[in-house]
Amino acid sequence: MPAMLPGLRKPAWRGTGLRVAGSAVILALLFHFVPFADAWQAMRRLPPLGWLAVLLTYLGVHLAGVNKYKLMLNGAGAGLSFSQAARCYFAGLFGALLLPSVAGGDILKAGLALRLARSKAAVVLGSLLDRLIDVAVLVALATVGVALAPGTLNPADRRGFFIIVITLLVAGILAAGVVAMLPARWFSYRMRRRLVRLRRAVRSTGRRPGRVAAALGLGFFTQLGILSLTTLLAAACGLHLPYRVWLFAWPLAKITAFLPISQAGIGVREVALAALLVPFGAAGGVVVGVGLAWETIVIAAGLISGLISLLLGRLPDGESPEVETRVAER
Repeated sequence: MPAMLPGLRKPAWRGTGLRVAGSAVILALLFHFVPFADAWQAMRRLPPLGWLAVLLTYLGVHLAGVNKYKLMLNGAGAGLSFSQAARCYFAGLFGALLLPSVAGGDILKAGLALRLARSKAAVVLGSLLDRLIDVAVLVALATVGVALAPGTLNPADRRGFFIIVITLLVAGILAAGVVAMLPARWFSYRMRRRLVRLRRAVRSTGRRPGRVAAALGLGFFTQLGILSLTTLLAAACGLHLPYRVWLFAWPLAKITAFLPISQAGIGVREVALAALLVPFGAAGGVVVGVGLAWETIVIAAGLISGLISLLLGRLPDGESPEVETRVAER
């Protein structure tokens, strides 16, 4: 286990306990406002074979995520094989269950990739781009959902949403420009060496725009696949809503799960989903039941992902290319 989870050798159990308590408090408050019986009844409607089918398909959809992750890191010069990228990616899915918020798995994923890749700078840049693609895809899907639901959102809400999206986009571009123009003399010699390596990784990625485009396409495939599975699971639980409504609400609920106030986003995601779907006529208890049923899929997939990562680590090419790493970092 330590070999598979290098970032968890000294886990912050106090922080984990606080986040678990946070999830419990959020769920307790949620069930104060929505009937638990309705949520439980919705969960019981999901047949075991249907649950298993969703779980296996969910894991299969994440293979596209593995390819996206590999494209981004190798485009920057990481040199990971598919099995190594899969080992890191599935370790990240497992780590998301233990570390703060959904993004917590990124810490473990990057930590393992740093041991396996030829270039640490490539891992840093590739991991950042990989996550940025995921967030951009979620925002794009929510934007399409808003555009397709003109009759269900008032003009002020729609205008406010578009203003927020444009503001974030402009802020991101400006921040990247400021960082790129910072004078090198402001940094220490050691930091300048790291910046040189990072610049090489950026240039390597820039020379392969096709990889970025392919990764973006894989990102849309992955998120739309997971979204579609959620709608199927919701229908099995008795929640029937137009797909365009899910296209608006689901990405926003997933983004809220990045907040590091709960364990693996449990509780936060359900609150956000209920707040977003109830105005469209959904029963709050049923929405929460669907959210909790989906959490069982995520938890089971995370545990299986940990086992997959552990098994992939036993393959011959699952070891770190230490010699190549030392040469590349000189």
